[in-house]
Amino acid sequence: MKNGLKILLYIFAFSFFSFALLPAILNSTPASPAVGNWYQQWMPNLNGRQIVDITFLDSLTGYAISNRLTISDTSLILKTTDSGDNWFINYAQTGYIFKRIQFLNQNTGFVGGTGLIKTTNGGLNWNTINPSVFIEDLSFKSKDTGWYVYGESFAGGVFFTSTGGTNWVQQYSAGSQNPEKIYMYNARIGFISDNSGSPSIRKTTNGGLNWNLNVSGQYYRDIIFTDSLTGWYSYGNNVYKTTNGGTNWQLQVLPYGGNLISVGINEFSAINKDTLLAIGAEIITGMQSRGIIYRTVNGGVNWTFQIPDTSIYVPGPYNYIQFTDKNHGWAYTLGFYGGIHTTTGGDPVWITAFEQISTEIPKEFKLFQNHPNPFNPNTKIKFQLTKRSYAEITIYDITGRRIQKLLNDELNAGEYEIDFNASGLSSGTYFYKLTVTTGKEEFTETKKMILIK
Repeated sequence: MKNGLKILLYIFAFSFFSFALLPAILNSTPASPAVGNWYQQWMPNLNGRQIVDITFLDSLTGYAISNRLTISDTSLILKTTDSGDNWFINYAQTGYIFKRIQFLNQNTGFVGGTGLIKTTNGGLNWNTINPSVFIEDLSFKSKDTGWYVYGESFAGGVFFTSTGGTNWVQQYSAGSQNPEKIYMYNARIGFISDNSGSPSIRKTTNGGLNWNLNVSGQYYRDIIFTDSLTGWYSYGNNVYKTTNGGTNWQLQVLPYGGNLISVGINEFSAINKDTLLAIGAEIITGMQSRGIIYRTVNGGVNWTFQIPDTSIYVPGPYNYIQFTDKNHGWAYTLGFYGGIHTTTGGDPVWITAFEQISTEIPKEFKLFQNHPNPFNPNTKIKFQLTKRSYAEITIYDITGRRIQKLLNDELNAGEYEIDFNASGLSSGTYFYKLTVTTGKEEFTETKKMILIK
């Protein structure tokens, strides 16, 4: 009874303002940008080289490494001190292949590949520590203690140093199943993975002295733990979670299907034990693809996604994602398109699903009332198209300010439905506007929805 009264009061309170604003929103061109937008960043001209790894130390300072093009070419270390708005070449090494970069703090960092180089003064100087190692992945837990893996059958395996990378000892070898990836949560607990004919994930609880089979028949593309018990790894189009240190793993479902194509999570970034972001999927829009961002705020029970602002064109999927706190984050791709950056945690609107629910050609363009309405925080928005068209759905607040473009896609005729998640918005009245463009014709329709938390 109390909930019903609360809903009625909300509807009554907002109705007058809602209907007064409706004509303005129907014909509006938003004067202010969406809040929390991502914006695009660019790498300098690398003459054909591609970025192969990126890391940020805080909201301002970041490093990236590029590959070489020929044996005599140089691999590069790039640095930014202004959040990625500008990158400059910090170091160049002729003849080396760079694979991985890792920083322990503002001063101490490592780059591994064909050889290991190190800085102890924030990139002012880089010194070759060991030119004879072959590193595919590395994980340092202190300035002295670290591991690397090399997947080659005869010379590969897991290698350990207690001398900051000067000297290494082999801890594990499995021949043709030598690992290509390593993740150390701390100096005792870690995981390795190989993508051989018989892939597997192995775990150590004693700093690499023993590696025991953890998962058979799968490898991880990325793995992350927020404490010694709670972690996630990605395999194929799936995400798996453990709450007991990897003894058991449970499948988690990512939204994909229709125009949303998943290629598997390329990378995770954890803000806390409940909030993770990830990349590894794209939206196909007409003949183009655009990267998307996955997010969960409940430990992976539900995953949502968002498409960065429509003024950004970064072909997806993204390859690297990192958040240094809840507000400052980056998602970058290989190639020449750079990446995107947010200083406010990304856009406030997250989608749980977008699918075509009917291919039957309707008789008219139409935007349906969202359901449920009022809602908290999820609701479904349905619309129909009579022919192949460009369709946009835009969310506005009660003042007419644009909150987010929820959809900007070229779609075939049929009926569609979007799951809208408003967990980043406050209670109130909102409007959603459908704009359909087919050649010179344009159809628009706006409806009201009420969010009650």
